[in-house]
Amino acid sequence: MTTLTKYVEVEYLWLDGRKPNAGIRSKTKIIKGPVTKLKDIPEWGFDGSSTEQAEGRFSDCRLIPVFLLPDPLRGAPHLLVLCEVYQANGDVHPSNTRAELRAIAKKYQTAGAWFGIEQEYTLFQNGRPLGFPKVGFPGPQGPYYCGVGTENIVGRDLVEEHMEACLKAGIELSGINAEVMPGQWEFQVGPVGPLAVADQLWVARWLLERLGEDHDMSVSYAPKPVKGDWNGAGAHTNFSTKAMRASGGLKHIKVACEKLKRKHHEHIAVYGAGNEERLTGKHETCSINEFRYGVSDRGASIRIPMATANDGKGYLEDRRPAANMDPYQVCAVLMKTICGN
Repeated sequence: MTTLTKYVEVEYLWLDGRKPNAGIRSKTKIIKGPVTKLKDIPEWGFDGSSTEQAEGRFSDCRLIPVFLLPDPLRGAPHLLVLCEVYQANGDVHPSNTRAELRAIAKKYQTAGAWFGIEQEYTLFQNGRPLGFPKVGFPGPQGPYYCGVGTENIVGRDLVEEHMEACLKAGIELSGINAEVMPGQWEFQVGPVGPLAVADQLWVARWLLERLGEDHDMSVSYAPKPVKGDWNGAGAHTNFSTKAMRASGGLKHIKVACEKLKRKHHEHIAVYGAGNEERLTGKHETCSINEFRYGVSDRGASIRIPMATANDGKGYLEDRRPAANMDPYQVCAVLMKTICGN
């Protein structure tokens, strides 16, 4: 009688070296089960010359598993594993932005930083935003945000499938909604710690793009996917520390806003390529050349939610990051600016 060997299909995910925006890559390794923890997942490698991370004459790069979760697409016992990229000699690869956040999160761990990221994106099909006619434009913005009905909403099948996949994988998804432009949606991850929110956001992006294959749709994180009188796409980043969440925390939030004001251009440098097309001072944004903060002000760089102002504690919302930002870099610079002296 033949004994079948138990196996696990492990999808290895990693960030490539594309500029100005890294993409996410993946490939599958078949390993003998059972697999119950991260240490059961072996290191692997890949051809860095095909991902803009090495030259052909010395192309091997290493994949070091760092975040393991169930594969919601293949089902149990199969897994997804997010990896950091290292060079063949064991050095951190220059494209590995997670490594810096890992060090910063450790340095400021006593601050108790929490993040929640609102990831906007635009669905495309046949070269056009989903819901846009072949010629001309749909009706003006107004009925699409959190709308319902076929005249207002497109892409819901994919969006709902993505939400369920994220939840099955254990991603801390806190909500989804249709956005202001047709074919534009949003999902939110958090609030969780810095490494957790960034890891989970990247995996959620991979799941969205992977499921888009099944629906013949592509996903754009462009800050301004359609020029003209249309909202751009951002990744509003909510941030708090233990001090901000405690009684009297509003004063700490205002101190943080003043720190962010002094470092505005340093933040803009890592808040996403092409963000100047989105941060124009219109369509619920502040100009990229200006910094201001205010209570319940969606045209400000930093919004202090009304509930935070009323309670005297809570969190701030950084509305500057673009949809295509790297969450590792955004979380790192926010912690450096706000938690540092």
